[in-house]
Amino acid sequence: MGKPLFYEILEKPATSCIIGICSGIWFYIQKKNIGYQHVGLSYETVIEGHHWRVITSAFSHISVLHLVFNMSALWSLGVIEQLDHLGLGVANYLHYTLVLVVFSGLLVLGMYHFLIQRFKIEYFRRVTAVGYSCVVFGWMTILSVKQPSSKLDLFGFLSLPISFAPFESLIFTLIIVPQASFLGHLSGIVVGYAIAWGLIHGMTNYWAVSMLGWIAVVFIFSLKHSGAYDFSFLEIESVTDPSLPSVRFIRNGRTLQMNTVPIEGIQIV
Repeated sequence: MGKPLFYEILEKPATSCIIGICSGIWFYIQKKNIGYQHVGLSYETVIEGHHWRVITSAFSHISVLHLVFNMSALWSLGVIEQLDHLGLGVANYLHYTLVLVVFSGLLVLGMYHFLIQRFKIEYFRRVTAVGYSCVVFGWMTILSVKQPSSKLDLFGFLSLPISFAPFESLIFTLIIVPQASFLGHLSGIVVGYAIAWGLIHGMTNYWAVSMLGWIAVVFIFSLKHSGAYDFSFLEIESVTDPSLPSVRFIRNGRTLQMNTVPIEGIQIV
């Protein structure tokens, strides 16, 4: 007999919180009847300034089966939170989850850009990706390098050797879910290897908080700029040089102005 669920939650606090967040977002999407095209990541929408989709696409799921599959795999990977002796643990789990969300999203966009510009495959201009699989596959990859002898349990009955789990799971996913994003899953694997091999390293609480802060700033300003959400207290307007926008925070009829420097089909993941 396994441990009671309560004790497993205490052993996997970060994983449990992320599963709760993804489940809550899925429930909100279903309740508000929000379509995947409103939260998903596509090359076309990002070019139009919807940079916030890099974040929303990762935490959104289009169906309960999609959600259950990703969260089941994530729950099995929660053992990472207890592997402090391998340089992982709760803190690094949170640090590198943030890295996986952002870098895998950017890598997908980079792949789309290459395929569109080099091979003129216009399909990738409009394809929309949603789901947390990029992060799940990233952590599978990291664990396969850090602890290759362990196994990954899926749905309580499928057990995979972790050393092959990323690619086995990728093939399995593409077979049972034909619309699954090959590039989205592959991006998570690539970023996972980059972290596991030390190509991306040095994340501390300071850098994680700094990165989170910049993500929040870009998220809010891209939401405002794209018109996806109306922040009544925030306006972006041009000043002397049209290429240099200013930011105005409006409160009680008074304005605080600050200059800023300018910043140059669906698939399941």
